[in-house]
Amino acid sequence: MAKAYKKRVLGRGLSAILNEDDNNRFKQNINSNNINEIDVNDISLNPDQPRTNFNQNSLEQLASSINELGLIQPITVKEKDGKYILISGERRLRAFKKLNLDSIPAYIRKANDQSSLEMALVENIQRRDLDAIEIAISYKRLIEELNLSHVEMSKKLGKDRSTITNYIRLLKLDPIIQGGIRDKFISMGHGRAIINIASHEKQLFIYEQILKNNLSVRQTEIKVRELDKPKSVTKNLEIDKSIKDQIQKTESKIKSKINLKKNKNKFILSFIFKSKRELIQILKKLND
Repeated sequence: MAKAYKKRVLGRGLSAILNEDDNNRFKQNINSNNINEIDVNDISLNPDQPRTNFNQNSLEQLASSINELGLIQPITVKEKDGKYILISGERRLRAFKKLNLDSIPAYIRKANDQSSLEMALVENIQRRDLDAIEIAISYKRLIEELNLSHVEMSKKLGKDRSTITNYIRLLKLDPIIQGGIRDKFISMGHGRAIINIASHEKQLFIYEQILKNNLSVRQTEIKVRELDKPKSVTKNLEIDKSIKDQIQKTESKIKSKINLKKNKNKFILSFIFKSKRELIQILKKLND
């Protein structure tokens, strides 16, 4: 048996998403008289649970806390065919299984599939340890399931419309990049910079540059702008032999390749150097 759990006042929960009638029914169905000890083996996971990524260290810490202090907040389930389907509290259930506990305190409520999904999604959105992709998936599913606009959703959640939109836009990223955000290889800020690129091939190119060169969000934004910037139309200048000879002579003197190109009505003479020291040497030789 699990240790006695501590009573805690339930948060506002679904009041931000469901209308007041739904929320009142929720309060009526879940109360201190409706808490039972349920066999963990009789509980199946919610197939609509949007959360798929569980940090093992976090689960270990939760299990340790439950072992020392008991379960503070019971899980929530609905009964079906003599068994139970989890509505919310999958991390707590997983922690109980880690502790090899036979039963877990649970609220038992009547809920249809729609309200079960809503509860699971809202519980996830309110968590602090969700990654940006999990939040995006939860926002998108709530909007689709409840048939809400981004503006309506922002009012119900108390979030800026732009915040909701920015999260959902992350789902347009290539799946490999989404995985990179979930695994914390890159940040949401990196993802928001990359999403401005329509081509998944180019997205992956920038993603590889971030990982290879440890680019900041600001540096990534610059890379994206450079990628989309139209290239200047340049062409090699047709020059006679006397000019070529002078260029080769100068190249030999400064030990650097010289390029001569035409851009619109202007001519550009350029040379390559790898360091400040090389530049100084080239300039000195040109001034000799």
